[in-house]
Amino acid sequence: MQQNLQELIDNSDIAMISWNNLGFEERADVLQHWTQQLPMNIAAMVKFQCLNALEYAASFKLMPGPTGETNELYCCGRGVFIITAQEGVVEEAIVGQLAAALVCGNSILLCIPDIQYAEQIKIQLEQLGCIAGVITVVNINYLYGLVNHPQTAGVAYCGDINGAQKLARQLAQREGVLAQLISEVDGTVLPIIGSQRYCLRFVTERTRTINITAVGGNATLLELGNGETV
Repeated sequence: MQQNLQELIDNSDIAMISWNNLGFEERADVLQHWTQQLPMNIAAMVKFQCLNALEYAASFKLMPGPTGETNELYCCGRGVFIITAQEGVVEEAIVGQLAAALVCGNSILLCIPDIQYAEQIKIQLEQLGCIAGVITVVNINYLYGLVNHPQTAGVAYCGDINGAQKLARQLAQREGVLAQLISEVDGTVLPIIGSQRYCLRFVTERTRTINITAVGGNATLLELGNGETV
């Protein structure tokens, strides 16, 4: 299964690039169309995450440079995120995690106990324009392998504190780049998922520099990612 997981993650990584390039508005539009197929409470969560991402993460900031170049600070997706939850967690929590991660430009490894519900989400969103491969459904039995894989950018989890601590230890011990754990341990009130700036946990900052002062007047473009959240 290790080889299969590697293939799933590689495909998810590739799909993330195209999805991230769509921009916040187009990704939010796909998710907003999805709300028409959802119960009112679930739809409200999706709309909440989209509106917050458009307000807090979609805009860019101009930073004039000392030699005349233009610098733009903007947000984009981090990479491949694992979305997981304990059995019995309310659908609002799962959908809230998923919507926040997707609208910010990440691809998703959806690894929850109810695999039929996960497949339903994947089919619905792909029919509405979500790029194939952006959502990958993975059996919950392979969660350990996903968390330990050095290519995944982070884990969004909803469940009890013991589950969160276990995931935190796994991420701390794994090799590769540092991965973020975004945990919600109150499955009733959802204070973390329900916060307005929850989406900022799923983005990274980048700087785009346009230099119009080069020799001969030719513009050059430099784009850097710092790998840190806002």
